[in-house]
Amino acid sequence: MRYSTTALLAAQVTFASAYQLAREYSGKNFFNGWDFFDGYDYSQSGDAMYLGQAAATSANLAYVDSSSGSVIVKVDNTTNVPWNDKRNSVEISTQDFYGIGSVFVADFAHLPYGCSVWPAFWTRGKVWPDQGEIDIIETVNLMGHNQMALHTTSGCTHTTPSSQVGSSGETNCNATSGSGCTVAEQKANSFGSDFASAGGGVFATQFDVSGIYIWFWSRADVPSTISASNTTIDPSTWGAPSAAYPTSSCEVSKYFGAQQLVLDINLCGPWANSTYSQTCGTGECYLNSVINAGSPNYDNAYFDISYIRVFSADNASVVTPSGTTTGDHTATSTGSAGTASATTSSGAMALLKSPSTLLWSSAVTLLLTYLAGN
Repeated sequence: MRYSTTALLAAQVTFASAYQLAREYSGKNFFNGWDFFDGYDYSQSGDAMYLGQAAATSANLAYVDSSSGSVIVKVDNTTNVPWNDKRNSVEISTQDFYGIGSVFVADFAHLPYGCSVWPAFWTRGKVWPDQGEIDIIETVNLMGHNQMALHTTSGCTHTTPSSQVGSSGETNCNATSGSGCTVAEQKANSFGSDFASAGGGVFATQFDVSGIYIWFWSRADVPSTISASNTTIDPSTWGAPSAAYPTSSCEVSKYFGAQQLVLDINLCGPWANSTYSQTCGTGECYLNSVINAGSPNYDNAYFDISYIRVFSADNASVVTPSGTTTGDHTATSTGSAGTASATTSSGAMALLKSPSTLLWSSAVTLLLTYLAGN
């Protein structure tokens, strides 16, 4: 006997359908709880020079719009950059890490785009890639759609559920031997000028023991159950996700620890360089786009953020820089956005903090084992 993927996705929220608001980043207090990366990020490569908070604020690269309350994070588009210099940009990461049993909801009115522009909204564990990475928004140049991905240690793969809306690409999630397991968004208006013209949209990510699921809605399609006034959410009402990574082929509690949110805008770099000619014409990314005048090429290279919110199931872990160590080791992140300051538990230890989650993990494992044999 076989069960439909739709039924299995519905079952994922049986034990944690309602998530409570744990943290909101918005308005004048948005940057409270974020750290600014200061300097050149060698692990990313590329041609962006990231400014610390004081410098980014002074240069108007990170600020809250006083009239709308929207948060702007952007690339410098006013400076004439000489050859061999980098262009200033921003990379920020949350001080808190959020454990399995979390949902991240982000409302954007505008995403950065333009030749050489490589924006991302993503998450990472304390130790990279041992505790995983989730790419929620990632695009380059004038690419016409968003791409989602997981990056892990060896052994995690992506088996596409039939109800997934997006189109699967690479299925090997191993961060050290490829580009991760990717899913291309198939819904309209997920990036670029189309995203902005449609009024932006909302991205939601469920980080659950049963799997990792990512949704996107263009502004006109955002469910009525998602709004700035929500104190609870229920992913079971959202329909099929754009990207679905069930634990049957990538055990979340094994490959992921508590996750830190990251927002950055890189320039050129491996992906943007290799695909530059596909949407930006002939020539070299750095020479054509980064140096000389910043306008008009970087006039659209900015995030306009309404809010980023984190919801948690009962007993889901939230770990702060001053929090008590709950894992079996302490380490400094070597992830793709530099050093992290917080101490956090491994995915397995985070599960031990939640008996209901652990019970659900066992139930899912038994169900998937049964399905595999029938």
